[in-house]
Amino acid sequence: MLSSPWARFYSNSCCLCCHVRTGTIILGVWYLIINSVVLLILLSALTDPDQYHLTSAELGGEFEFMDDANMCIATAISLLMILICAMATYGAYKQHAAWIIPFFCYQIFDFALNTLVAISVLVYPSTIQDYLRQLPNNFPYKEEIMSVNPTCLVVIILLFISIILAFKGYLISCVWNCYRYINGRNNSDVLVYITTNDTAVLLPPYDDPANGAAKEPPPPYVSA
Repeated sequence: MLSSPWARFYSNSCCLCCHVRTGTIILGVWYLIINSVVLLILLSALTDPDQYHLTSAELGGEFEFMDDANMCIATAISLLMILICAMATYGAYKQHAAWIIPFFCYQIFDFALNTLVAISVLVYPSTIQDYLRQLPNNFPYKEEIMSVNPTCLVVIILLFISIILAFKGYLISCVWNCYRYINGRNNSDVLVYITTNDTAVLLPPYDDPANGAAKEPPPPYVSA
């Protein structure tokens, strides 16, 4: 029997030998906690701007670290992420497959961004040194990092990004398998309901075992 190429990647278990539905709930709660912490930091920064405001002299450049417009945008993004993570957690818990789709789309978008970062590092390796020069002078281990061979630094960064991409790809597969599991379970429940409650139809010819002759089928039987 021919099957879809995606079927070989389908599994009901994920890391720590737990079910993909449980893994999706844990993942949604984890992202929910992270974004909630980020939101609290942003809200505290909005209420007390001097605590998180860095001047251009501290950064060694001609720009500010975070202004009010960027803080408002970051706060809105954090609120959106909290909503998406809450929807995924609720959808996995209540077995509503449609609620998981926004979180799955976010994972695809995040994976694509990290892939573009890896490609840009591979194509333009000099951008790493330029980025390091723009960091503040008091940035931890800035001089030690800049003293590393540029080729070795590119290899280390690409290896680190590859590990992150592999981990993110595995999480994407877990969420996708959870969506397929819930969707298939709901569809099977609908089919069972139709089979047990719909009209039973007998296809002609109907063979009577008593005399071996074919006769007209009896009227359909409707189950209670």
